[in-house]
Amino acid sequence: MEKLPKIGVPVIVILVLAIILVAKSAITIGAGEAGVMYKTFGGGVVIDQPPLGEGFHIIAPWNKVIVYEVRQQEVYEKMQALSSNGLEIELEATAWFQPQYNNLGKLHQQKGHSYVSRVLQPAIRSAARSVVGRYTPEQLYSSKRDAIQVEIYEETKRIVEDEYIQLNEILIRDVTLPKTIKDAIERKLKQEQESLEYEFRLVTAAKEAEKVIIEAQGKADANRILSASLTDKILQDKGIEATLKLSQSPNSKVIVIGSGDGGLPLILGNN
Repeated sequence: MEKLPKIGVPVIVILVLAIILVAKSAITIGAGEAGVMYKTFGGGVVIDQPPLGEGFHIIAPWNKVIVYEVRQQEVYEKMQALSSNGLEIELEATAWFQPQYNNLGKLHQQKGHSYVSRVLQPAIRSAARSVVGRYTPEQLYSSKRDAIQVEIYEETKRIVEDEYIQLNEILIRDVTLPKTIKDAIERKLKQEQESLEYEFRLVTAAKEAEKVIIEAQGKADANRILSASLTDKILQDKGIEATLKLSQSPNSKVIVIGSGDGGLPLILGNN
C-alpha cells in the first residue's frame, strides 16, 4: 500500500478537528424548550438577550447552552396547616406554572434548574399556611374552599412574580380535617338541613291556612253583601219574573195570582 502523501495527514487532522468543532458547536432546542447561553469568555450567563428558541443553533465551542422547559408545568403539593382555632388541616394542591421566558437567563443565574423546589414549593406552602390560618375548619370544609383557593393563588403569585416564575393557577384538590371534627361538622350540617326543611314545611302550611281563611272570608263577605241587598220588594220582583217565565212553558198549569207567600203567584198543576 502506498504511503499517504505528506500533505494528506494535515488535511485529515483538520477534517477531524472540524467535525469535532461542529459537533460541539451545534445544538438543537426541542419543542417547548428554550436555551440560556453561557459565554465562557464573555461574562457568563447572558441575561440581556432573549433565550435561544426551538430549532438548530451554532454556537462557539467554548460556550454552553442550558436548556429549560418553558411550557406550562405542574407541581403537586401535600401540606399541613393550622386553622384559625389551632386545628391541623391537611391540604392537597396542584400548581400550574412556567418560567418567565424573557427572564430565563436571570432565573438560571439566580435560581438554577432547581427553582421549583427552591422557590415555588416553599412559596405555595407559606401562602397556604397563611390563608388557612384565617378560617375555621367549618369554613374550610364547606363554603370557603373556593375562596381559599383564590387567596392562596394570589398570595403565591405575589411571592414568585419577582422570582421570574409565571404562576398560572393553583387548584385545591382536597381538604382533610381530623375525623372527629369532620364528623361533628357533618352532624351539624345535617341538623341545619333538617331544620331548614322543617321551617319550609311550617311556612308552606301557614300559607295554605292563610289561603283558606282568605277564601272563606271572601265568601262570607259576598254572602253578607248579597243578603243586605235582597229586600222584600226585590224578592217579589224576582218571583214574578220567574213565574212569568214558567208560565210561558208548554206544560199545562194553573196560576193563582196572589195566593203564594208574600203575595206571589201560586202555580198549580203540571201535566
